Amino acid sequence: MKHHPRFSQRQRPPWWPENEEWPPTREAWRRVSRRNPFFRRMGCVFFVFAFLAFTGLLALLRLIFTAFHGPPPFDRPDTIFPFAILGFILLLMTIVWGMRSLRRMSGPLDNLLEASSKVAEGDFSARVEERGPPEVRALTRGFNSMAERLQVNDQQRRKMFADVSHELRTPITVIQGNVEGILDGLYPADAERLKSIMEETQVLSRLVDDLRTLALAESGALQLRREPVDLAELIRDAVAGFEAQAKEKEIRLELSLAEIEEINIDPQRVREVLMNLVSNALRYTPRDGWIKVGFTESASGDQKNVIIFVEDNGPGIESADLPHVFERFYKSSDSGGMGLGLSIAKYLVEAHGGKIWAESKVGTGTKISFTLPY
Repeated sequence: MKHHPRFSQRQRPPWWPENEEWPPTREAWRRVSRRNPFFRRMGCVFFVFAFLAFTGLLALLRLIFTAFHGPPPFDRPDTIFPFAILGFILLLMTIVWGMRSLRRMSGPLDNLLEASSKVAEGDFSARVEERGPPEVRALTRGFNSMAERLQVNDQQRRKMFADVSHELRTPITVIQGNVEGILDGLYPADAERLKSIMEETQVLSRLVDDLRTLALAESGALQLRREPVDLAELIRDAVAGFEAQAKEKEIRLELSLAEIEEINIDPQRVREVLMNLVSNALRYTPRDGWIKVGFTESASGDQKNVIIFVEDNGPGIESADLPHVFERFYKSSDSGGMGLGLSIAKYLVEAHGGKIWAESKVGTGTKISFTLPY
């Protein structure tokens, strides 16, 4: 292995890539040279600028000399020598300053170009060390933040595909097994068997609806069909659908409702939010527990709101998970499903101009509230 003769005895410079050996081989030097096009281009621009600046400076000095002493006698050495020394010193200072500035700026930018190429090829783990001038550091910081978000989104997307395939496979397998058994004469086509098939088709329908709602919300195409609604009656109807499930688990469903004027909302979407929150509460509330659903009125300036809440006495949410419960595809370690429900609820509430939040303490319970403006 032959090292490049120009660099064999030198100390490793700070701008040399960490993943390249030092002293460099000829092949390594060629790789680094090809990898740093920005440095070469900026170097050419700098030397052209330095030459023009030096020429302009000499012309300026000549004009000043001419203004005070007449045309300079360049045929005399005692006149030429001071000009030459002054010009050489200025040129040397300009080159040293420019090279240091260029090196501080070009190294991080070359690394940024290399990392951006990796991200473009699908490697979202690429990061760039924050160094150089403040502007370059800010650019590098923004790139690293973007790459991190892309990496998280890519991981969530991969996890989502795995979860979707799992969630779809289970009901499809049950439906297929039951239908094949009925066709082969193994199972009777009675009401109990058909009810099992119907329940699995409802699971599939909910999953498809959730994915469609999420897609519409994220694309900004979600449309609301507002109409005057009796909110108390809407909550009663939504909670009534869970009475059988709550009775089976011996959970008390409590309502805290008041008579208020009708509110202009999309009843189907608000019902969807309520059913999602109550369903989550039923999943985590222990036997002999309770779930309270209700609303209160509030006013902030000229804005009048209704605050709807669903509270339970379940195990609560860990403090590390609480800030992320409304993120799409986020699931705690003990969570079932795909992690879409609360994310969809957040989109639907915000589409009405409201906001949603969660309060929880481990061992005490959870309370999720959301506002709806009149």
